[in-house]
Amino acid sequence: MCEFLASIVLLTLFFPLTDIGGAYGTAKAGQGIMAMGIRSPELLMKNIIPVVMAGVLGIYGLIVAVILNGKITSPVAQVITYSQFEGFAHLAAGLCCGFASLASGLAIGISADAGTRAVGAQSAMAASWKKMGFSGDAGGQAGGSGDALFVGTVLIQVFAGNLGLYGLICALILSQSESSCSGDAYNNYY
Repeated sequence: MCEFLASIVLLTLFFPLTDIGGAYGTAKAGQGIMAMGIRSPELLMKNIIPVVMAGVLGIYGLIVAVILNGKITSPVAQVITYSQFEGFAHLAAGLCCGFASLASGLAIGISADAGTRAVGAQSAMAASWKKMGFSGDAGGQAGGSGDALFVGTVLIQVFAGNLGLYGLICALILSQSESSCSGDAYNNYY
């Protein structure tokens, strides 16, 4: 019964946090991409990176859930072998991964929305300058490739995505914590 409850807590408490982070990041990045696509549809596939990065956050939660579910043990001869220490360590691991992925999804979504809109605006502005006949370095647009803003946006996405990865690493470290009960005084009987 204890193991069943532990599995339910793992899957219902922290796993949705990673999915909420991934869903918010995907939705917010999608808003920016669609708004940018109105002015500069040629940049649509180039700016899909944040959606992929936000989708990875849910996978982090799945990885931790599978690992922790494998660590939950059933009672042997009416003796509970899954200690409170392990239970709290696994709860901390799940919450660490869940909240880190939630924060990462928020950061990815907000920065992707603003970044992709800015990249689209920069591209549309450069195109309109060329149509008006400006051939000089008007704001640094004519001479350069116009990718400086895109590269900056991608770097922001990478560092925002690292937050979820750090939570996954911490969760994996916490999931390795074990405690064994020895002697009759420490065993829990039904």
